[in-house]
Amino acid sequence: MSAEKKMGLISSVKDEYGLAPALRVLDLPRATWYYNEKQKIPYEEKYAHIRPILEDVLREHPSYGIPRITPELRERCGRRINHKVIQELLHLWDLSMIRKAKKPRPSGIRRVILAAGNKANLVKGMAHIEPFAVSYTDFTEIRYANGYRKAYLMPIIGHACKMAYGWALGESADSVLAIEAWNMSKKTFKRLGITCEGMIMHHDQDSVYTGHMWTGQLLLKDKVRLSYALDGARDNTAMESFNGRFKQESNSLFLDAGDMEELRLVISRQMKYYNTKRRHSSLGYVSPMAYIKSMSWDGKEQK
Repeated sequence: MSAEKKMGLISSVKDEYGLAPALRVLDLPRATWYYNEKQKIPYEEKYAHIRPILEDVLREHPSYGIPRITPELRERCGRRINHKVIQELLHLWDLSMIRKAKKPRPSGIRRVILAAGNKANLVKGMAHIEPFAVSYTDFTEIRYANGYRKAYLMPIIGHACKMAYGWALGESADSVLAIEAWNMSKKTFKRLGITCEGMIMHHDQDSVYTGHMWTGQLLLKDKVRLSYALDGARDNTAMESFNGRFKQESNSLFLDAGDMEELRLVISRQMKYYNTKRRHSSLGYVSPMAYIKSMSWDGKEQK
């Protein structure tokens, strides 16, 4: 394979997999890559021929974002164009005015969040939180297959007991994955004699957590109280802490997993270890399961 073809392949995958791994796989010296990069003609000149096509796409579909512009442009040009390139061209050619469209009206739940203001975060300011009264969740990215592939994990954890009630793993951070994690959590609640009615579920304002599937299931069917972070990760530190620690302690195992099924088995084992074996300083150096067993089923610690 010629160096030119290698450069083209590396350009198409480096944003997703990283430059160093791509260079290593195609056996292209780093010096060659950077030399050719320096010889590149400017973006505007290199892609001048697609400007009228891009402008046509934007006029026909003014509400499209990068994810939708990309396949449309690729189809019309008959060639693969990286989404990063399109993003850069929109900026260089100042095409934002063409794309401007009326913002969609906020969904019902988003209007409620806006109207509630600071009160949308039900957890902040709580002086005392009863066992099993508050749970947290969020999506986190997991890298596996030596870092070349990624998946999304959504755990649901308890505030006081630290237990991971349920989790789900998939290729997309979507509503289907979220409901899968919630259904696993409900099985755990039933096994432990915990009721989810009245429980507070705290998370960010991701479209999944404000969407009909999530709010309809938890809020309307299961009578869960939904709480929304108002300052991103800073308002969901318990979940950020769990995700960071879980990934750090299991990172090498994730990287060794060759495919999604292997990764799922690894996460299943690590979640079981976390719940039944790992000692937590905040629980008096016992595991979440041991902590729950030390309590009576009415939610009060045994004397």
